[in-house]
Amino acid sequence: MTRHIFVTGGVVSSLGKGLTSASIGMLLEARGLRVRMQKLDPYINVDPGTMSPYQHGEVYVLDDGSETDLDLGHYERFTSTPLTRECNYTTGQIYLSVINKERRGEFLGKTVQVIPHITNEIKQKVLDLASSDTDIVITEIGGTVGDIESLPFLEAIRQIPLAAGRENCMFIHLTLVPYLKAAGELKTKPTQHSVGILRQIGIQPDVLVCRTERGLDVSDREKIALFCNVPLEAVIEERDKDFSIYEVPLSLQSNRIDDLVLRRFGIQAPPADLDAWHDILHRLRNPEHEVSIALVGKYAEHRDAYKSIYEALDHGGIARHTQVRVQAINSEDIEREGAERLLAGFDGLVVPGGFGERGIEGKVEAIGFARARKLPFLGICLGMQCAVIDAARNLAGLADAHSTEFARNTPHPVICLMDEQQGVEAKGGTMRLGAQTAVLAEGSKAAAAYGTTRISERHRHRYEFNERYRRQLEEAGLAIAGTSPDGSLVEIVELVDHPWFVAVQFHPEFKSKPTAAHPLFSGLIAAAVERHAGSAWATGNS
Repeated sequence: MTRHIFVTGGVVSSLGKGLTSASIGMLLEARGLRVRMQKLDPYINVDPGTMSPYQHGEVYVLDDGSETDLDLGHYERFTSTPLTRECNYTTGQIYLSVINKERRGEFLGKTVQVIPHITNEIKQKVLDLASSDTDIVITEIGGTVGDIESLPFLEAIRQIPLAAGRENCMFIHLTLVPYLKAAGELKTKPTQHSVGILRQIGIQPDVLVCRTERGLDVSDREKIALFCNVPLEAVIEERDKDFSIYEVPLSLQSNRIDDLVLRRFGIQAPPADLDAWHDILHRLRNPEHEVSIALVGKYAEHRDAYKSIYEALDHGGIARHTQVRVQAINSEDIEREGAERLLAGFDGLVVPGGFGERGIEGKVEAIGFARARKLPFLGICLGMQCAVIDAARNLAGLADAHSTEFARNTPHPVICLMDEQQGVEAKGGTMRLGAQTAVLAEGSKAAAAYGTTRISERHRHRYEFNERYRRQLEEAGLAIAGTSPDGSLVEIVELVDHPWFVAVQFHPEFKSKPTAAHPLFSGLIAAAVERHAGSAWATGNS
């Protein structure tokens, strides 16, 4: 029988439930278990696809085209669990499903209520992940215990042990043990109250993971264990990690959380093989090189908006034994102060995806700087479109070339709305989404990086390279390095006479892992290392 682990959070949000869940999944996989992972989000939006990055951070896209919570990125980076749209549900999706059933008459005239109809729907979504080839399903409940939005989800997971058996279910509660500087001590009362709310709902945690900036001493752990009704060994300290999030699994493993899970379920498993993870941390702590990368975007001040890009840059650094220092720069600042002033001294440039006109000219100017100065560059989605605009204006001589997303009446629409998007009015889930195949040009930088000429990458866009300008831009020096299999859609553009100028319509950051850096990010970091070494040599010999 498939076992279930439920991860909840208390006291405050942003404690790291997603990282904790992913780390537990990684540790269980390292011990030979087959794991599935799931996130239940309490917001009413059907999915995060229409939410502002300021509200929600990045939208993480899966192969099947579903737009999901950024925590699913942690799941994929830490584990090998297969993720599909069944791995992320929101209140909006749950209620929409129940209402559609009611409209079809499936409830046979009954009054539709939160209990049992909404909770039954939630339970079914959890139990659907259980299968003969899955040992453990880890389900993370978004939000914080005590939030009114989370109550239906908490009530649903309270009921699941009645169907699956309490012995087959485990509750892990992540909570905060704050340090009060004025008092000079840690305070356990917030954790006691958080667990008290859970117990009022009918959920008794089996394990408490205590986030803290200072270590818990034995008396703190004994107090928490006593008042929260858990064994002392089940009170796990999780201190803040200043160095890397990839320390979290090893920290939890040192507290034997994997042993607690296996003992709870009566599972025998071999010791965890964590050699690859130790190697990751060794490379991070002992870099052979150091480079600086400018990330020029619209949401520079909001790190979660580009979460996967930051992680993929770190992965490229791990692969190349390099410490990567990333500086976020608002593209509007480049419009005001100029690329020369803000980008001089960097070893590489990334221009990520996004929507909306704000800061577009700053991105185009930044890319033009990278093109002219031979600065290693990686453009992603909108970053690729801005690279095409720059090439059209400055290489092909097409003054006022633009995208129809921002300038509907531009005389040279080198970027235009995809044919399949014509007439589409609904905003949610209607873009070109998910895994798409691309064919790479022989001899291109992209083909050399991938080591193949046929790839699959995840997309999220409505606009595309305008095929009418393809020949003109190629003659001007912009190489078409990748297309859809039928050749109709341009997926990758490059500059041949540039050390690393690669721009892609897809999102390579979604398929990068610390144990397997994405080749395009690894290639960017390799080019940045070469540039940095050349600059250092020139400086030393000047």
